[in-house]
Amino acid sequence: MPEFQAMGLIAELMAIAARTAPKVGGKDFIELKILQGETLEQLAAAMARYGQESGKKNFDRDGDNVRRSDAVLLVGLKNAAKGGLDCGACGVPRCADLEQVHDGPEFAGPICAWRLMDLGIALGSAAKMAGMLNADNRIMYRIGVVARKMGLMDADVIAGIPIAATGKNIYFDR
Repeated sequence: MPEFQAMGLIAELMAIAARTAPKVGGKDFIELKILQGETLEQLAAAMARYGQESGKKNFDRDGDNVRRSDAVLLVGLKNAAKGGLDCGACGVPRCADLEQVHDGPEFAGPICAWRLMDLGIALGSAAKMAGMLNADNRIMYRIGVVARKMGLMDADVIAGIPIAATGKNIYFDR
């Protein structure tokens, strides 16, 4: 049980900041979910297992951060439509050529670069809100990888923001 009940409220305010963040063309493909309690322990254990099984570094370290957190906000993109700008930033010259054709080893893709920027802005807005409320936080790619594999959120790409209120920031000296 978190030391401060307000941490759940802070996660909700972070979700509001992510939801209301600017999006290309005013179209919203952002998915949000708050994790607390026993789910954090399950996620932490799954992160350590994934790191061992895949041979990828720091999943155990980030899993330990999740275990010691009061809450985690998952922020993802689901079925994000193309931005319609024909800018080529995604790697193809025209939006009509961009097809979401595969589920990669960790995320689905390809995805319009501008929709990925929407995700980044939503993550930044949520992290900013946590910081404004003095909740220690860190945006983590590894949380999203394992949350997606566990089915904690139905999204094509996910990142997580754990939050904690302790005497020393648990996300700083890692």
